[in-house]
Amino acid sequence: MNLLFSELHAALLLAVVTLGVASVCGLLYIRFRKAHFFWWAVGWALYLARLSAIMLYVPTLEPFWLYAHQVATGWAAVALLWSALVFSRGIQFRWPYLALVLFPPVWSWYAIYHIGTADRFLYAAIPAVVFLSLATLWTAVVFFRFNWKTGSSGAMLLGFAFLLWGLHHLDYPILRARGVWNPWGYYLDIIFILLVAGGILILVIEDLQGGVGALSALSGDLQRGEAGHDVSGALLARALALPGVRGSALYDRARGQVTRGLGACAAWEAARPGPAAQARIDEVIRSGLPASGSAGTFAYLAALPVMRQTEVAGVMLIVGDARDPFAALDLPFLRALGQQVGAALENADLNQRLQRRTEDLERLSVRMLQHQEEERRRLSLELHDETAQVFSAVKIQLGLVREEVAAPQAARLGRVLELVDEGMASIRSVTAALRPALLDDLGLLPALRALATDFEARTGIAASFTAPASLPPLNESADVAVFRAVQEGLSNVARHADADRAEVTVELADGRLCIVIEDDGRGLDAEGPVEEHMGIGGMRERFAALGGTVDIQGRPGGGTRLSLCLPLGPKVVTT
Repeated sequence: MNLLFSELHAALLLAVVTLGVASVCGLLYIRFRKAHFFWWAVGWALYLARLSAIMLYVPTLEPFWLYAHQVATGWAAVALLWSALVFSRGIQFRWPYLALVLFPPVWSWYAIYHIGTADRFLYAAIPAVVFLSLATLWTAVVFFRFNWKTGSSGAMLLGFAFLLWGLHHLDYPILRARGVWNPWGYYLDIIFILLVAGGILILVIEDLQGGVGALSALSGDLQRGEAGHDVSGALLARALALPGVRGSALYDRARGQVTRGLGACAAWEAARPGPAAQARIDEVIRSGLPASGSAGTFAYLAALPVMRQTEVAGVMLIVGDARDPFAALDLPFLRALGQQVGAALENADLNQRLQRRTEDLERLSVRMLQHQEEERRRLSLELHDETAQVFSAVKIQLGLVREEVAAPQAARLGRVLELVDEGMASIRSVTAALRPALLDDLGLLPALRALATDFEARTGIAASFTAPASLPPLNESADVAVFRAVQEGLSNVARHADADRAEVTVELADGRLCIVIEDDGRGLDAEGPVEEHMGIGGMRERFAALGGTVDIQGRPGGGTRLSLCLPLGPKVVTT
């Protein structure tokens, strides 16, 4: 009798522990609505039913309670196995699996009501024990495989717990059924259940951390939106870096095909994916909700709706062989991620279009500047070849006339000849300003040096010029842009700075050509916007078309510093 009460007390304690674990799994299911939590709760509820049946059988020895105990024991093992498979692989029910469900009631009925004699106990018990042990060991294998693929500590603990529990089941016909383990077998079961419960809780924590990590990883750079930033490529690469993920792809609803694929999904690019993936895509587009399932040779395929405003514009696909990385996240999180992905892709599309528009405008600006230079060249040639020649002819004729007239008239003609000389000098100055011959004949550096020398001669402002021995070969647009900017900068010094000295410095550094013009004048004052009265706007326009920058600022203690920088890239350097 003492042994009976001791066994009932141990079974009651085991039932209380099992009830607690079942309640926790039930609460997790209510909170997260994930299928594996449901099946864990079902498994522990069946285990609790098993304990209730054995506690009713021990004092009554009624065969029905023994039958109920055996069936509930087998179903509990199947439910725990199923929960492990649903958790790790998102497995779907198939009719052949029904054999696992039918074995416990069928064999238990045959063993208890048809065999049922003590001398044939092993014959009746061994198939049930082997089934129970194999189901439990199979559960251990599922978690060991999951640990191998993901490094999950919770899966490792669950694997060892179910391994030891499965081996412990094998002693039933030899020890437990003969009372050798009573009541210590119940306490050992309590240890196994607590280990399993601890593993489940660790899995939940890891699952949540992994889900948040996936959310963070996929949304890390989505809102950057810089021109040239490959948002879709970065998104898929981040997804591919998640544990157990083997491929990722983006499906465009408007095009009806996968527009980008990496890893195992690279073959889907510019095509329709397989039937399983297409079924998930259609489901997501129809419902607007995430979907998951198997995908041929892969354990799972996760499909996340990519939202643009309120419409499903596409689907993000992830395939792998361990576990859906979004499985732990609530639908609101997944919807938010889908909206963020959609917004980022839309921003990237807008940035690409803006970049193309900017490039078109830059090309147009370059063509306009080239056209202006062509007009300057044409005017320069016309002034040099035609107007200057006319002035020369007039000068010759006036000289001849002066030799033939009286002295008073000759003096007046001499004054006219001086005016003709001034006009010819003015034409030469305009011609040089329109298109300096040195820029065409000798190149940029000699032209800039001559510009500084001429500036000093014309204005009386001391000018120094510092430059490297040579420059990379620049294209015509870059040559002209630099020359015009230096020309305008020195002109500003002469007109606005009231300076005694100016310095022009040419530098090559960090893949850039920089020209700095500094003076010791009065600096920037309140004459008005610099862009307007100092021609900086035109400089910026020329340099922006070549990817360069223009910066002007006052110097400490007086003076102005004008910095002109061009990147030595394909827009600037000739090949």
